[in-house]
Amino acid sequence: METDNQRFNATVQPNSAFLAELKEKLPEFFTRENAFDLEKFQAALKEKNVSELSEGYQLNFIGKDYARRQAGEMPTTVIVPDEDQNNGAGKNSQNLFFTGDNLEVLRHLQNNYQNKIDVIYIDPPYNTGSDGFVYPDSFEYSDDKLKEMFGMNDDQVARLKSIQGKASHSAWLTFMYPRLALAKRLLANDGVIFISIDDNETSNLKGIMDEIFGESSYLATLIWDRNHSAQAGIFKIYHEYILVYAKNPDLITTPKSSSHEKFEAGALKKVDNRHPLNEFTFPKGTRFDAPDKTELSGTWGGAEQVKVVSGHLISDHGKLKEDVTLAAGFTQIKQMQDYFDGKEVFDTRGQRVLEFYLSNSGKVRVVKERNVETPASVQKFGTQGAASEAFARLFDSTIAYFSSPKPVKMLKKMVNWFSNKNSTVLDFFAGSSTTADAVMQLNAEDGGHRKFIMVQLPEKTYHTNSDGSEVPTKGGKAAYEAGFRSIDEISRERIRRAAAKIKADNELTLPADFDGSFKHYRVVKPSRMTLDRIEEFKPETDELVLDTVDSFSSQTLGVPGNASGEQTVLATWLAKDGYPFDVDVQKIDLAGYQGNLIENNRLYLIRENWSSKCTEKLLNLLGTHALNLQAVVIFGYSFNLNDLRELENGLKQLDGNVSLIKRY
Repeated sequence: METDNQRFNATVQPNSAFLAELKEKLPEFFTRENAFDLEKFQAALKEKNVSELSEGYQLNFIGKDYARRQAGEMPTTVIVPDEDQNNGAGKNSQNLFFTGDNLEVLRHLQNNYQNKIDVIYIDPPYNTGSDGFVYPDSFEYSDDKLKEMFGMNDDQVARLKSIQGKASHSAWLTFMYPRLALAKRLLANDGVIFISIDDNETSNLKGIMDEIFGESSYLATLIWDRNHSAQAGIFKIYHEYILVYAKNPDLITTPKSSSHEKFEAGALKKVDNRHPLNEFTFPKGTRFDAPDKTELSGTWGGAEQVKVVSGHLISDHGKLKEDVTLAAGFTQIKQMQDYFDGKEVFDTRGQRVLEFYLSNSGKVRVVKERNVETPASVQKFGTQGAASEAFARLFDSTIAYFSSPKPVKMLKKMVNWFSNKNSTVLDFFAGSSTTADAVMQLNAEDGGHRKFIMVQLPEKTYHTNSDGSEVPTKGGKAAYEAGFRSIDEISRERIRRAAAKIKADNELTLPADFDGSFKHYRVVKPSRMTLDRIEEFKPETDELVLDTVDSFSSQTLGVPGNASGEQTVLATWLAKDGYPFDVDVQKIDLAGYQGNLIENNRLYLIRENWSSKCTEKLLNLLGTHALNLQAVVIFGYSFNLNDLRELENGLKQLDGNVSLIKRY
């Protein structure tokens, strides 16, 4: 017997995803039989004087139909919760980390995160021939099935399958296309996606982005000056690109000015007739950029003398420990007074333009806001080398475990341009989790509650020899020797260490509800044995495949986390039904059988050993309105035919309209 998703996938065509999206947007062009009325659509276009239909341009590549089909398929994996993490450090977190193939994760997120992601950033494989394709994009169909699905002959099937694993443009495009198509559906209407890339695939990336998002959705190609030389023929390359697209460009406003993009100038001059001596009191808590417990006293400086008139100029975690009055040739007295009186200095557009603080030398500095750089200009985001050094320091190492981590500064700027304090940010090529670090830093700085979703394949840092010995991969030696056996382990540890550093650096100012953790889920394909046993199940008989639920436990699936099979099935179904991952699950007793009640209107029955007494108890609760359900969802493998019919008939006899949903 096939699972529900397997049956669905068997009917998917290359245009299924496109037709589904088209029907959502333009239902008037579909017949009762769900067929697209092309003549009606063409007539509508002609009425609008569109005459370019025969002169379009599109990007074609080997495997495109296969890629389009993948974008329309449903997941064939299950979501296994990491109960150790989710009931421990991540219990109250709204951030998410998924370990697994990002194509499968994106499929799972289609129902509960569609149109809800504000910013996406990805740093995919650059297809240089050295990074390779680690992701399991296997062609799981037989040659005959491929011929049937795509109308291919033997030679064409051979060409399609020959691109797998190669650093060819077609292989890369086949790999990227379905992921980008699914990502678009997750973006909010005013959402923006950033994609890092280098010269090798820039033109092809723009081609598929223009096709999936539309040429009008293109916002810019940022040029990142990474200050890292790499030989390419006779030239050395010092830059990479970041393509920027919007879901709906009409809803996008000019990127807001970042509070970190400032230039500084002195706020005091030599004392003379034009700049007389002025006294000013800086209140406790004013920013003081000096090592902790630094104290300045007396008079210092040359022509621009500064004198402590009263109080103590002492640094306490980067801020003044108490009020202090200084005398100097201040040039911004009025603005300073307005700022510290709570009337911050604004420009004509209502944006703050001045901020005052004390430097290490005790001089007063004025900080002026400036507009963000033109999006298409070279971006001084920080260098590749600096990002590697920062990563190594975070892990108390002399070597970065990643060859090319992106700067946190870069991600902070891009996220800040198009997010608000409650935005959700997705990175489905998480790598070293720089995006998560950037989101947490922004939240620490402005008190925001942005949430991140990270996805990373459990790519191993070692190979296993025929004798069972482990050998570190090329580039994975440092991580392997540090105890990390897969890339996703490093990604999660980066988040933990980054959160700890943020808490230490912002001890006095960090919001009490700062979220420095995450819930963790593994997206896993059931074992062949489990699938074979499921295929043996015949719902029209009373013969059950015993322990089917347990075959989805983390132990049986061979992954850590201590999740039961019931918890795995429930997590998978809740995502399918559009519930968030932190939805409250209430346990309900039904004559010794434990059900899962969601939002008091949907009941999930997954365990085995359902009986007539359980049906009687449920019907009694519904009949007395102790329960008010809209639907009962059952795991079909756990119910024999007689018990299922009894439950089905009982629900039909109720006055209320409670639907029974059977899933396999």
